[in-house]
Amino acid sequence: MTPTPTARTGDATLGKAADENFPVAPFFLPHAWRGDLMAVYGFARLVDDIGDGDLAPGGADARHLGLEPEQSEDRLAMLDALETDLRRVFAATGEEPSHPLLRKLRPTVRRRALTPEPFLGLIEANRQDQKVRRYGTYAELAAYCELSANPVGRLVLALTGTTSPERVRRSDAVCTALQIVEHLQDVAEDLERDRIYLPAEDMERFRVTEADLAVPSAGASVRALIAYEAQRASDLLDEGPPLVGSVDGRLKLLLAGFVGGGRSALTAISAAGFDVLPGPPKATKPSLLREVGTVLRRARGER
Repeated sequence: MTPTPTARTGDATLGKAADENFPVAPFFLPHAWRGDLMAVYGFARLVDDIGDGDLAPGGADARHLGLEPEQSEDRLAMLDALETDLRRVFAATGEEPSHPLLRKLRPTVRRRALTPEPFLGLIEANRQDQKVRRYGTYAELAAYCELSANPVGRLVLALTGTTSPERVRRSDAVCTALQIVEHLQDVAEDLERDRIYLPAEDMERFRVTEADLAVPSAGASVRALIAYEAQRASDLLDEGPPLVGSVDGRLKLLLAGFVGGGRSALTAISAAGFDVLPGPPKATKPSLLREVGTVLRRARGER
């Protein structure tokens, strides 16, 4: 049986979960958790695909959001339409969401009593991507991560009923770290999109110019800069074991997977000699498993 266009639209987006640095909804989680996590991931991936111009060709996503197919290239219009559809998810009455991924999200939102703020933050981060191409300071970059990454961790805590101020604080640190790691892996790809997520103050400190990022292989100054930013991410990931140690059961494994995924990606960056310009250094499965084990051992010591 041939999948409908609606099914293909959602499946193509959800299929990208396998490419992430961390397991999105691993098999060991309860079925209900996996479904809810994939529903949230589907939204987050759709927002990023709109913001990055990575939607499937043909304009199906635009049509689902009430726009003409050719408007799929107008990222701000698409994000505005997505926000309108998101508000239907949270409306007590009125019409159903139009996009299939948001229709899948609505039961999760109601079952878990989620609030719109994290979802709106993800949309706003992608709006910012259309307007802000460079970050002068680390503080500016961290404020961006507050919109682009931290809502994801907060949603995981909300979905699993484990939200607390201390867990949110530690989760925010881990999510910011994961965002920095992704930026380090994607320096060359981001530059092709005229975006640089390396703070200008750090580039100046290490005497790195934009031209230095546009070559096939990194020189010593770029490698030193990447090593510096990698250490910053590593320090933030130190909040991970206490976070993992504060929860029990399968959630402990899930959070260890997030932290271990970041650690294993940093290991891959280091193994590449901090030369990220030829392409994203990717973690191996054995490395991920080793790092997850290390996180779990450290978490036991934090209890």
